[in-house]
Amino acid sequence: MNNSGLKEIDLENLRIAINVARRARNHGNHPFGAILVDENSQVLLEAENTVLTGQDCTGHAETNLVREASRKYGPEILEKCTLYTSTEPCPMCSGAIYWSKLRRVVYALSARSLYLHTGSSAEQNLPSSRAILRVGGISVFGPALEEEAIKVHEGFWR
Repeated sequence: MNNSGLKEIDLENLRIAINVARRARNHGNHPFGAILVDENSQVLLEAENTVLTGQDCTGHAETNLVREASRKYGPEILEKCTLYTSTEPCPMCSGAIYWSKLRRVVYALSARSLYLHTGSSAEQNLPSSRAILRVGGISVFGPALEEEAIKVHEGFWR
């Protein structure tokens, strides 16, 4: 796993993303959250998963974040930002990140750890976020803070 290069501010931002995931769960959604941080370490946007309350299977936190970020900021801003997410992006979200022009992604919980926790086996054969994001030259860091990140999922999936 590629965690070299992570700084304390990265861990702080991952904790914010985990808290956004907790908020999503409290709002009746799957426990996933993402934030967008600019080159000066300022949080620009936060997004929760809205799959259940929005009745939209594409309402993943990262996709919601990318949608909003693309409306508000041009590629020249986004390419200098970092997307922090509570859990490794799925293939759909990775595609959205790729098209957004973001160049850095940091995640807390690996997809593998999530699938082991939920007992899901079907998703384990999906392409990894790294495989998709690598094509776009996007730097990916994670997992980091897995023990903290898994707590928001405890008791949700079973």
